[in-house]
Formats: sequence, structure tokens, C-alpha cells
Amino acid sequence: PGCNLSRRSVIAADMNDARELVRKASPGGRPQPLAYRDKRLWVGAWDTDRIYAIDPATWKVVDEVGAPGRPYGMAVLGDEIRVVVSIGADDDRYFYRFIPGKGFDDASKTPCPDFTGSHVAALNGTLYLTQMGLRRILAFDDQGAIVREIPLPTRCGGIGVRDGVFYMISADEEFDNLTLATLDVALPAPQAVAVATLNPEARALTFDGSAWWTSYREQNEIVSFEI
Repeated sequence: PGCNLSRRSVIAADMNDARELVRKASPGGRPQPLAYRDKRLWVGAWDTDRIYAIDPATWKVVDEVGAPGRPYGMAVLGDEIRVVVSIGADDDRYFYRFIPGKGFDDASKTPCPDFTGSHVAALNGTLYLTQMGLRRILAFDDQGAIVREIPLPTRCGGIGVRDGVFYMISADEEFDNLTLATLDVALPAPQAVAVATLNPEARALTFDGSAWWTSYREQNEIVSFEI
């Protein structure tokens, strides 16, 4: 349901399509980044430049805070959420530390390399940042130093981690034919291995322990799904 994909395309890919579980309205207009922590779904909204904490069981907003700019990516790292924010007319991208219950740490503002980047994910204490224009993923240590540069094999609409496995929303050059794919970031040049077809609106990924969440940004909706 909700995938809007032809049976022919599913058979050709030899994959299942993602099964939609829940579709809800975004609390702040167009949603982009998502993160899941302590039974709360954190959502960054483009129309308000705010971060919202939602109780997924009731879909009530239990907390919200203004972001320093437009939120592009979020990932839980320890007790914090690392957020990629766009600031200014030049669309420069910065990292911020966001601490639930306290807010953004302004002193943590750090330029993303080349002032670009969007989706982020954390795996085994390492933070990963996608830079689609440069066709790469950067890996950072706990001091914020770049430790690896990983070629990005396709265009990317989001990254996330499930059970220690790195996933991405993979797309073709026209940003069509979206799939959920695994990406073995331990390899020097990993390839995206598609496991399910996705709705063409899907942007951003986070896993809550039992299901994936993604944003249908231009439809102002947030969706959970399984494969």
C-alpha cells in the first residue's frame, strides 16, 4: 500500500516492495530528517525550521524546539542527536549537537566539510555524512575528525542503521526507482544491494527497533514501513 509501483517493476527487480504500516501528517509541514530515541520519533520540518518529538503511539507532539536553520539530517549518537542544518542564502551546512530536553548546543556549530552534506547515520560510534554532490560518504571519529571517505555508489535519499547493518535509500540519476538497499561501509568501495522497492517520495531513514520510518516530504507525511 502507498508504494505506487507497478507489479512489473517489482518483478523486474526481483524484490518485494516495502509494506506501509502507518502514514501520519507532519506536525510542521514538509518533514525531512528523522531520528528515533527513547520511544520518541524526532522529526525536522522544513516549513517551520523546528524539531519535533512525537509519541508514535498517539502521534502527539511532546516536545519541540526551533532549529538554527533548515534541518537536513539527524542521527542519534550516544545521549545526543547530531543534526545537519542549512544556514544562510548560500545553503551552507553545519553540524550541531542537539540534546533532548535541553536543545541545540550553539557552541557545537561546526562546518560540514566543503559546507555540504545532508543525511547522517551512526554505526558503532562512528558518524556518517552523505555528500551527494561529491558522491561520497564521510566517516567521523568521536573527535569530529574524518577517518574515511567512502564512494557513494548511487544517488541517496537517506541512510540508517538496523541491527548493525548500514542501509540507504538508493536512487538512479533522475532520482527515480527508489530502493531500500544495504551498503557494507566496511568495504573500500561498497555497492548498494537493493532489498525492497520504495515509494518515490521517500526521504530520510530511521529504525525504531521493529519498523523503518521515512518522510514523504512533499506530501507533508511521515510513514513507517517494513519489508
